[in-house]
Amino acid sequence: MMGKDSAEIIASDGVLLGNIREITDSFNYQRMLNPKIKQPVGHIALSFKPEDKPKLTNEFMAEIALEYMDLMGIKDTQFILVRHNNTDNPHCHLVYNRIGYDSKVISSQGDYKRNEIATKKLKDKYGLTYADDKSKTKVEKLRSAEQIKYDIHNAVKDALRHSKTWKQFNDHLAEQGIKLEFVKRSRDIKSVNDIQGIRFTKDGLTFKASQISRDFSFAKLNAKLSWNTSETKYSLNAKKQRQEPPAHNPPQTNLIESNGFGLLSSFGESSPEDQILYDELLRKRNKKKRKGLGL
Repeated sequence: MMGKDSAEIIASDGVLLGNIREITDSFNYQRMLNPKIKQPVGHIALSFKPEDKPKLTNEFMAEIALEYMDLMGIKDTQFILVRHNNTDNPHCHLVYNRIGYDSKVISSQGDYKRNEIATKKLKDKYGLTYADDKSKTKVEKLRSAEQIKYDIHNAVKDALRHSKTWKQFNDHLAEQGIKLEFVKRSRDIKSVNDIQGIRFTKDGLTFKASQISRDFSFAKLNAKLSWNTSETKYSLNAKKQRQEPPAHNPPQTNLIESNGFGLLSSFGESSPEDQILYDELLRKRNKKKRKGLGL
């Protein structure tokens, strides 16, 4: 994390900063206050628009990040805030101990909602630039998976304009090469209450609705689309659902809980740079584990 020339710690608390080992040991010692927690380290990437770069001094970015932590309920615990300057988007990485100084666990439940409220409040308070509407983004510059997300996003918006029922909605998506799938809450889907969510598949990649937009959750779409049992029976086939490929999600480590929140994106996705901050912490932990120690 600190091996890159562009990385610099702009704020911290309760952590020895001499080298990677000292940082790792600091987190390790505090983790022992509550050793049962499997994901003791939290990670959040805060990203800003290029337009805000001139005013984002280290001090100002740290001030925003500390206020963000307070709004997210990340208090009274170890943390380091590392700024990277290797992209057009100014951004910093917050790595914090989920085990507080009082040995209590900092909960991550409801983080998405709190993040949405916190980022909007900070943008308005400090005059930060909002992200552009997804339908206006130049998708030709995006990576393949990200471009597919935008394709799905725009297709869903278009399908909603021309659909009154789930059957019509599905047909419009199918015409654009997108498959709609219901995620079941129980073993079999017998009623709407048995549906937990939805996901979309295009070009072999599957994404949960929340990965495309929070406006496309099952509850919100169901409020706009009516049901016709005979028309939507195709989507309630549990056997067919079991044959679907798993969602295209990045692997999760059992050490670090990474939310990937940002002030730039409402997608909640993270870029490859989001791993930079804690990769060395994780490697250090694995090395110690082989020696009989554990983080």
